[in-house]
Parts: sequence; C-alpha cells; structure tokens
Amino acid sequence: MERIYFDNASTTSLGGEVLSAMMPVLTDTYGNSASVHSFGRDAAQLVDNSRDYIASSINAKSNEIYFTSGGSEANSLAIIGIATANRGRGNHIITSKIEHPSVLNACKYLEKSGYEVTYLDVDKNGFIRFAELLGAIKTNTILVSIMAANNELGTIQNLKAIANTVHEKGVIFHTDAVQLYGNMSIDVEDIGIDAMSVSAHKLYGPKGVGCLYISNKIKFDPIIFGGNQERNKRGGTLNTAGIVGFAKACEIANRDLRTNNHKLRELSSYFVNKLKESVDNVIFNADTKQKLPHIISATFVGVDGESLLTKLDLNGIAASLGSACTSGSLQISHVIQAIGINNNDAKSTIRFSLGKNNSFEEIDSAINIIKRSVEELRAFSSTYGAKTRKRKGDK
Repeated sequence: MERIYFDNASTTSLGGEVLSAMMPVLTDTYGNSASVHSFGRDAAQLVDNSRDYIASSINAKSNEIYFTSGGSEANSLAIIGIATANRGRGNHIITSKIEHPSVLNACKYLEKSGYEVTYLDVDKNGFIRFAELLGAIKTNTILVSIMAANNELGTIQNLKAIANTVHEKGVIFHTDAVQLYGNMSIDVEDIGIDAMSVSAHKLYGPKGVGCLYISNKIKFDPIIFGGNQERNKRGGTLNTAGIVGFAKACEIANRDLRTNNHKLRELSSYFVNKLKESVDNVIFNADTKQKLPHIISATFVGVDGESLLTKLDLNGIAASLGSACTSGSLQISHVIQAIGINNNDAKSTIRFSLGKNNSFEEIDSAINIIKRSVEELRAFSSTYGAKTRKRKGDK
C-alpha cells in the first residue's frame, strides 16, 4: 500500500544533507562542548559555527541565540523567563486564543503565580484585531506573545505592525515562529521582534533541538537549572549533533526558500481545487492569501473528523485533526473554536499539511481515497441516523 504523508506541520522528515552533516558529529566529534580538552573544543567550535549561521539568518547577534530542546521549551523560556525577570515592571501578559499549547500553558502557569493574562480573540481567518490589542495594553503590561504563523490554519500575522504597536507602549514582543521560520525570510531587527522561538524538526531538521532568539536588551531568567551552559541561561549538555543538523537545515531552507515556496503553492492550489471538484460540502478555513501555502484546514460537513482520519490512515494517508501536541485529547481544537466554527463542524475539521517531498501524483491518489472515505462515512451516518430516528419514533 502506498503511504502518503500530509502531516508536515507536525513534523518533517530528516533531510539527507542534514543527516550527512550530523553523522560525523555523532561518530567522531562526540566530546562535551563544555569540556576544556580538545574533544570538547572541537564540539564547541561546531556549536559556535551553528550559532553564528542561525543568528545571521535572522539578522541577530550570535550571543542572542540560545539553544533549546525545541519550540515548546523556547516558548516556555521566553514567556516565563521574561515574565519573572521583569516582574518589577508589571505582571500583565497578552497573548491570543489560537497560540500553541506551550504558550497557553506557560501563561496558565504564570496565572497561578499571580500574573494576569489577556487572551485576544481572532477573526474568522485567525488574525488578531489591532484595536483589541491596543485596548488590552495597560501600564503593567510587560509582554505580548503572538504566534507568527498558526500551526492549524497557516495564518501569518502582521508581525511588524504588532511590534510597532507593542513597542509604542514600551512592551516586549515575543513570537512563536516555529511554523514560519524556513518558509519565509525573517529579519528580527527590521520587524522589531524582541524574542522568537524556532524548532529544527519543522524544516527537515532533527527532533529535539530548537532555539530562542532573545535580544540582548531584554532581561530574562532561566527555567532549566544546571551548569553554566548557554551563558547561564539554560543548563544541560548541548546536543551538538542536533545543533549542527539544525544549522544545516536552516541553511538548506534559506537556500531553497523560493523554490520550495513555489512548489508548495502549486501543490496546495492543486490539492484544494481537486478536493473542491471531488467532494461536496467542504469548507476551507482561513481562506486568505496571507497564510502559509502548505497548511490546509478543511471542514467536511456532516463527517466525523476522527472517523475520517482513521479511514485515511488505514488507506495510507497521514493527516491530523490539529496540533500534534493535542492529538491525544478528545477536546475540540481551541484554534478552530476561536475562529467561530460551531462544535459540530469543528469535529469535522481535518488539517492537511504538505511538504516539499510531496507530488501531484500523491495528491491525485489521496483525493480519490478522501472522496471514497467521505462518501462512505456520510452514507453510514445517513443510514444509521434514519434507523435511530425510526426506533425513537416506534417508542
């Protein structure tokens, strides 16, 4: 059976060039980068080179890059670290209702510690409203954290406008750019980003490594304690091979950015058009040009999303109900609810996220399977519903 992977927003495959860059580090340069002997110095040099490249790719300074275990840790470090270090300035934080769970849960943690958090509404496409953001900023507001590109909708926020609005009030701006970095050029100085989270496994790099960019102007506290790694801001032995793979993945993503974006736009347009032609009653959420092309949120009206996802999986197609970080939960996606979709339709929503390794032939195969699966589920629902109504009528 052919297997088709349409869940690239959850994670991407490890690129061949990335693996090739990591292998010598795993086998030969295995020293601890914090050690002072030659084995450690060799590893430290690789870490420094990787840090330099990642910093240059976003127009940051090397000492503004802090390596983490991924996006979730970077988000927690940014939000909790900035909040605690700046408690003397205030205790109010602003975020949105469609953030990644690592942002929302970090905010909930802070609420238990006496911080006040405002959760902004979004419109039907997932954009925050600037009037609401401006109205939410108070004299004790210290941090605004707004996701750069949403992981379920693909919506890209107007980061520069947000940064300008926030900075006019003297507030720090953090963005979760896990989905955006590698799909779009980011200049933290030009945009006005104070802190930004990135993860390697969203751009064909290894899992278990990411980074937090945080401006030297911003105070923040560590949340993981150990040795004096990462300039005393993040304890723990660095994942040298992962960091080298991360930098290589960043290099490839930037090198191939235009080519990949062109291909993803073509694949996405083809997928959406074929799905519209083949399946009735499909609603495409966040139908806006200001979005990542590879993320497609589709509501199959009258179809249970979990049942559809299971059928697709049995036929070799990998997709998702939403964020992989909440896939074990039976709750309806908080993102889909936030854009105003009713609970029934929310339960019928599937996220397809395409990747640079997908093909038009895969889409053709997948559309046929999706069409058949939706028709079978709707037929079953109609028959089962009719029988249920008849039994209730007999009573």
